Amino acid sequence: MSWQKEVDEIRRRHEMAEACGGPAAIEKQHAAGKLTVRERIGKLLDPKTFREVGKLAGRATYKDGELTAFEPAPYVMGIGKIDGRPVAVGGEDYTIRAGTGFGSDRRKGGQGGFIEDLAFEYRIPLINLIDGTGGSVNTVKRKGYTVVPGFGMDGFERSVQLLGVVPVVSAVMGTVAGGPAGRALLAHWTVMVRGTSQIFAAGPPVVERAFGTKLNKEELGGAKVSADTAGTIDNVAADEEDCLKQIRRFLSFMPQSAWEMAPTVKTGDAVDRCEDALLSIIPRNDRQAYDVRKLIGMIVDLGSGFEIQATFGRAVVVTLARMDGYPVGIIANNPMFGGIIDVKAARKQAHFTELCDAFNIPLIFLVDVPGLLVGPESEAAAIMRFGLQSRYLLGQITVPVFTVLVRKCYGVAGGNVIDRAGLNFKIAWPSAHWGSLPVEGGVKAAYRREIESAPDPKAREAELEAELKALSSPFRTAEAFAVEDIIDPRETRPYLCQFIEAFQGRLKTQLGPKLRAGVRP
Repeated sequence: MSWQKEVDEIRRRHEMAEACGGPAAIEKQHAAGKLTVRERIGKLLDPKTFREVGKLAGRATYKDGELTAFEPAPYVMGIGKIDGRPVAVGGEDYTIRAGTGFGSDRRKGGQGGFIEDLAFEYRIPLINLIDGTGGSVNTVKRKGYTVVPGFGMDGFERSVQLLGVVPVVSAVMGTVAGGPAGRALLAHWTVMVRGTSQIFAAGPPVVERAFGTKLNKEELGGAKVSADTAGTIDNVAADEEDCLKQIRRFLSFMPQSAWEMAPTVKTGDAVDRCEDALLSIIPRNDRQAYDVRKLIGMIVDLGSGFEIQATFGRAVVVTLARMDGYPVGIIANNPMFGGIIDVKAARKQAHFTELCDAFNIPLIFLVDVPGLLVGPESEAAAIMRFGLQSRYLLGQITVPVFTVLVRKCYGVAGGNVIDRAGLNFKIAWPSAHWGSLPVEGGVKAAYRREIESAPDPKAREAELEAELKALSSPFRTAEAFAVEDIIDPRETRPYLCQFIEAFQGRLKTQLGPKLRAGVRP
């Protein structure tokens, strides 16, 4: 006796699920510049590795005991591989009722559900491909009563737990608001597609009713607002294929979970590569800018950088990269934007610090910071509160911190790049200088009376500046072992690579979730 009839029925229903919302709905999705969720998963994962779970879930119609129609559940999820490593992935099928839930007792995913539980229990990365509208007032009519937010299946508890144990990526692939938008941000890294995805707390109709302001979706929550201005989203992709490539690239730096080491990928770049251009990249004129991204590129493994939040908090550049194949996080001040830490740059630095510490990725600071941004607007934006968050985190993180002083290092912001909880290891280039305040300007404040009472105030100010500048030589600090080393800038790469390799054994002893005590400033 064979069960072939039932097996044939399984295959028939699978084919119906693979049809998504039907040819017309798929065509509409493509016309909007969007792939279907099945196409997204197929392009994201290694070929032929997707194992779908829950493909038979949906709404079925029967007549005389025979299936006459089947609407698949508007969520597709399962496991697969990226670069040969297992991942959990799920996303709404927008071609079926705009990706809204189908009312089952157990969710497949989207707002909690099986896929989050699977990632948590298996300790593998989770990828959310978000393209659903979430809740609706229609729910009231269907249920017959209103539901308290956070009650029942749509709680965020598992999403919060996941952030401490496995890498979580959220890709905003359409227009999301409310609960789905909140879940999109419960991730270590977020990406959206320029022009075809938006994210906000509530959509244009709600905003218009509340404030009388008429905006379209892009004006309210497109990439310019969400990534460039607000920093809600980390990275922006040119199209969906670029988005999926960026997800693969980000995960290439991440371990499978907090209990594992991040993968080492040998790039073939020589450890002892010394770039002559580093000797002259820092101008002698402190007011003159230089390209810090070029500087980073000459130190890390060639072509290994993956920048995060490139258009937000632009006074700081943060990027994942490799040094002799080992993953590292780079935090560098950007002199093209003054290098001064404003609230946005401070937020960006703090978040990146936590990301690297969560997954045992060493941090390298390339320091050229004149201080925190001063002035009434900066103070009104709480610069001291946000500016001190990095100092607080550096007092708690357990990853190694390598501080390279390339030029300026002053004030509170200068103290936010020092590993006071660890080895307190600092190396400097000969172009570096540091202190509570720069000599210029600081002299006038510290010696105001002496300067004003001098026969020639300008001459006396110049004399004092020259005297203090002589004492501010980095060699004086090195003589006191108050900075551990001054190096030839060209030797930065081999110097750092050797210490990063030496720390790998320590990293293996501190795997697991990072629990922090206290409250951020």
